[in-house]
Formats: sequence, C-alpha cells, structure tokens
Amino acid sequence: MEEKSRSNPDGRIPPQDIIAEKSLLGAILLSDTIFPDILETIQAKDFYDNRHSLIFAGMTSLYSHHRPIDLLTLTSELKALKTLKEVGGAPYLTELTNFVPTASHAKAYAELVEKASVRRKLIKAGINITEKAYNESTEVTELIGQAEKDLFEVSDKTTKNDYSSLEDLLGDAFDRMENLHKNKGALRGLKTGFRDLDKKTAGFQKGDLIIIGARPAMGKTTFAENLAYNVATINNKAVLFFSMEMAKNEIVDRIISDVSGVENWHIRTGNISDEEFSKIGDALGEMSEVPLLLDDTSSMTILELRNKARRAAHDHDIGMVIVDYLQLIQGSDRYAGNRVQEVTEISRGLKILARELEVPVIALAQLSRNVTGRDDPRPVLSDIRESGSIEQDADIVMFLHRPDYYNQNKDDYVETHITELIMAKHRHGSIGKIELYFHPELLRFMSLDKTHDE
Repeated sequence: MEEKSRSNPDGRIPPQDIIAEKSLLGAILLSDTIFPDILETIQAKDFYDNRHSLIFAGMTSLYSHHRPIDLLTLTSELKALKTLKEVGGAPYLTELTNFVPTASHAKAYAELVEKASVRRKLIKAGINITEKAYNESTEVTELIGQAEKDLFEVSDKTTKNDYSSLEDLLGDAFDRMENLHKNKGALRGLKTGFRDLDKKTAGFQKGDLIIIGARPAMGKTTFAENLAYNVATINNKAVLFFSMEMAKNEIVDRIISDVSGVENWHIRTGNISDEEFSKIGDALGEMSEVPLLLDDTSSMTILELRNKARRAAHDHDIGMVIVDYLQLIQGSDRYAGNRVQEVTEISRGLKILARELEVPVIALAQLSRNVTGRDDPRPVLSDIRESGSIEQDADIVMFLHRPDYYNQNKDDYVETHITELIMAKHRHGSIGKIELYFHPELLRFMSLDKTHDE
C-alpha cells in the first residue's frame, strides 16, 4: 500500500525521499534514544508519505508521555489514536524495523527528510506567490508582505521567532503574582532541605545555573549529595547526579550513612553492630523510593553530558541536575589546548542545559590555591579557576568555607563544626552568608537547629 503521488500543477512530483523516511522510522524503532535529537530536526508534517507522518506523530505522543518507543508500544499508541489501520497496521510497522540494520545513521536520514520537506514548502510558497502576483487587484505592497510571510513560514523551523509581546506575558505574570499572594511564604523553586538557603533563594529556580565552589576538604561533594537527596525526597522530583570523581557505590554508602545515622567509617570498614545493621535496613527501604539517578562516567565532553541529561529527562521527571565537578568536563576538540575557551564552552553549555530542561543545574567547582595565602581565606569570585565565563553564566555562585579547617593549629582553637555557605553572586536576590552545621561522622550538613528542614 504505497502513498499516491501528489503532483504539482505542472505535473511534476514534489521532492521527497520515501526511502529516507522509512529508514528513519525504522532506525527510531530500533533505538529510541536517538528520538530527542531527531525532534530537533523534523516534525510529523515533514514526512511526504502520510502514513509516515501518522507514525511519527504516534512516536511523538509516546515520547511526550515518557514512554519507550518500540514496535509494541507504537502499535498500541496508534491503535489508541485510531490511525493503526490507516498506516498499514502492525505488518507495516514490522516492515519498517526490518528496513534498516542499524540506528546509527538516523540523523543523516532525518536531514534528508528535512531537506525534501523544505523544498516542498518552498515550491508551495512559490506557487502561492505566483498566483497572487497574477491577480492585478492585489496591491503590490500587500503582495510583498504576503510573500515575505509565506517565506518566513518556510524558514520558521530553522529561524524561530521565540519572542513574546509584553501583553502576552502580563497575563502569566498576574497568575504568578496571584498565586504568590494567596500562598504567602511559599517557595517558587525547589526546596533544598536547608531552611536559611531556601529563604535566601526562594528555592532553586528553573533554568538557573548554580555554581558551588570550594577548596578540597571543605565538603562540597558531601553538600551536593545532601542537596540531591533532599531535593529528590522533599520535592518528589528526580535528581540526576553526574559524579565524575567518585564511584556510584561510594556515593551510595555516603548517603546511607546520612540517612541511617550510622557513621560512614563503620560502613566503609564493615564494623557494624546489629543495631546499626537494623538502621541501615530501614534506611535502604526509605532510599529505594527516592528518585535519585547516578552517573559516574569519569570522562565526558559537555555535549555528551547534555545528551545524557536530555535522555534522562525523556525517561524521568527530572527536577535538578548536579555535576561534580565542572573542571573535569571536557570541551570539544576545536578548543583543545585552550582551557579558557574550553571552560567558556562548558559553562555556556551548562547554562543552556538548565534553560533547555527548565531545571536548576548545579555545578561544583574547584577553587584556585590563592585562597590559602591570604589573611582572610574566605573565597571570592576570582578564586574560581578560569572564572570569567563561569561567573558570567552563573545565576548563583556559592562558596563553602570551614573556619575550623584554617583555625585548627591555633592555641585557642575550639572545633565548632560550623560551615559557612557564602553567596557571592545572586542574580535574582541578595548576597550574604548562611551558616550550616556539619556532622563529619555522618557526612551530613544541617541547619543550625541540627534538624533537616521539612
């Protein structure tokens, strides 16, 4: 059952590539992980064969509902959409899966489909312009305006106008203000589990890039783990944690210590009492329900990281992304040898990821050694390695500082376990200092009342 030819008025068949269309759909059915990338290139209306357009629409519906795309799910979805018979039924879908041996060339197939689609749109726009030009009753200025409109519609996919008028935005703004007015004190962003930090930020906001910098031994990885677990638990949103320095199992052990209240050293050495083992069992039951996703790939480019995050967002309701840490990410080959350009690309890529997924992205950052030689060792913005682009792209920059670490050799030293969270940049609010209590045996940061803020 082949699609009938749709010829132009002059009898010529419009540009199309049916083989590329079938190859693309077959490739997606073989591996749906490529679908987010394909969606950036084409839409259902770009297919010439109407069956293929309906099949791609079914795939898009599955993707939007965070469901896998395969032969079984697509058959079910098209049946629900009442288009299964129109596309040729399950036999035609099976034919598509057998049409290509691998999904590796899917992007190339998509580009062929897109090029043919653009050519058809240009032909259609040209025909419309020609017909209107023959109509002498139409004013030339009106004709030119309509011609521009038709051509802009063709290029709309590659050159989108994403601006909105103030009038359109005011309605949304009023709804936000009304909701805040009705729910005084409610946070606009994700709760972090740290009371004073939530007050300072109104919660972590969608699309924000948040940098947390510290020298080694300040506890930045521990703080990030606490944040990840708190956000996933309190907000019931999945948190994607890229740990490029520490293995998954080690992170899990540290979180178990935090949740169970069993000292991390006991867990690491296996020196666990019966009572502690019981506590660990209870903690594991609680943790099994927490939507925390861990990736411990030790070496990634910013492009690979963004693709992984995009695919995770397809499968899960991602609320936040954490990267430990920024300087371990690689830039693209074109900036090899130029670390400043690499870091610029990386920080920009993280900000774009936050905007694209509409979630806060937290990136840990290593500070330069300059801090150790100053009278006041508290970090400042210039201490971030290759700080220019990072500081520019970040919406919030925070530093972890433990006075105990720098005072321990003084004669009058008394350990406080206080860690200062210094907000050095806050694009949407005030800067300042927040004090947290750090429990080293449990690897847990807490508000100063020594309880997790619920």
